[in-house]
Amino acid sequence: MTTAALSGPGRSPAHSRSRTEPNALRRTLTTTIPISALPRTSSTIAVTTATLASLAPSLLPRSALTQALFTGFLAAVGFGIVVLVRLLRRFVTRTHPHHPPRDSVRLLVLIGAMIVVTWAIVLADHWQDSLRAAMGMPGIGPDHWMQAIIGAALTFLLFAGIGSVVAAVARRLGWIGSATTAVVLATGLQLVAGPALWGMMSRSYSDSNALVDVSLHRPVSAESSGSPESAISWESLGRQGRRFVAAGEQSAAIRTYVGMDSAPDVESRAALAVSELERAGGFTRSAIVVTVPTGSGWIDENAAEGFEERFADDVAIVGMQYSYLPSWITFVFGRSAADDSAAALFDAVAERIADLPDVLRPALYVYGQSLGSVGGSAIFTGADQLRERACGALWSGPPAGSVLTDGATVLANTSDPVVWWSPDLILRRPDLSLAVRDAPVPRWIPGITFLQTSVDLVSALNFASGHGHRYGNEQGTALPDCS
Repeated sequence: MTTAALSGPGRSPAHSRSRTEPNALRRTLTTTIPISALPRTSSTIAVTTATLASLAPSLLPRSALTQALFTGFLAAVGFGIVVLVRLLRRFVTRTHPHHPPRDSVRLLVLIGAMIVVTWAIVLADHWQDSLRAAMGMPGIGPDHWMQAIIGAALTFLLFAGIGSVVAAVARRLGWIGSATTAVVLATGLQLVAGPALWGMMSRSYSDSNALVDVSLHRPVSAESSGSPESAISWESLGRQGRRFVAAGEQSAAIRTYVGMDSAPDVESRAALAVSELERAGGFTRSAIVVTVPTGSGWIDENAAEGFEERFADDVAIVGMQYSYLPSWITFVFGRSAADDSAAALFDAVAERIADLPDVLRPALYVYGQSLGSVGGSAIFTGADQLRERACGALWSGPPAGSVLTDGATVLANTSDPVVWWSPDLILRRPDLSLAVRDAPVPRWIPGITFLQTSVDLVSALNFASGHGHRYGNEQGTALPDCS
């Protein structure tokens, strides 16, 4: 029998080979790289999209660890959303659709995703180096991205593993059992675990506030709170109050501070602050600066030194603690404490100044940084009242959309995430009209910029003055003259 006969009627050996070779190539490809072992196309697209979002331009230079955690977490969220959509689709349709890839679509999509992510890393590397150059920091190298990639993969596997365990438990419990369990856990978290965690955290910060740093020396000058002549004990000043008065020991300016433990309530603390100013001779100085601390009670030493430079030490600086918790916690859960404390202190000082003869009245200023600017601006209803009641006000690093800036001097870095961040950032461009450009400014991208800025908040204080949420002595020297 001839070869043609073996090939079947109407088929030549060459034609048979032409149909066999592509099939053989496909079989070789799928044997070498099993398509079933590759992620589904939807999963690849979701994880890639999340990874690209994590590599979008940030406000601040980012460490490899931070990038790894952010990328891994976002990728896991993207993957989880796809899995959830599949589960919901199966629940609604009661079917298990399966569409096997054709012509190695999964592999091609995966290769394309790898190319896109690689290019995104190149762009991110360029952006990070431009930020670092603007802030006087060394550039990053390949090791930075190797650490970030490995860390992101491990983070993704961790969260994906947790999600798989939760999904397995949910499948075993069923929809009704899962919903019931979720309600029970949420209720327990709100009624038991939440309050317990809050109590532990509050006690921890309270203990930290009370802890006396032995490296700090108690002031001996009568012009400082906490000194032997002061009516306010050294211990009651709180952690940040002790730092504030101790740092001014070599200055001729007056530094007074009232801690939360110095008096039982806001009104009595404000009265004590005025009494302390009176004792130290604060009302004889040319200017008094009412400083509204941050949530932990911190007053930026750069600002204090700026006030002393601005008025050649002929100034009294007074502050009053309203919380010992970090600013972000106080901002979310106890913002009114900053408003009430600032108003009480300012009113008490202003009333005492009003009792003095016109020629003896010191100029009155208000200063606040971050949450302090929120409390400080709440004193006034508008620019007219500010000009009527004070010589001027200065807000540094004011939280976006939370501070009345009319009539006040504002210091804001474009790289400060506090100046950018608010829920409005998800869908609305930030207002940077009062900010000073200190580094490259990323383009606003709906949703993504909000995520990037949220991550930048974590490291906002880790930079030199003039970048991020750090400001220099211009916080004091920029105070205006009385008009």
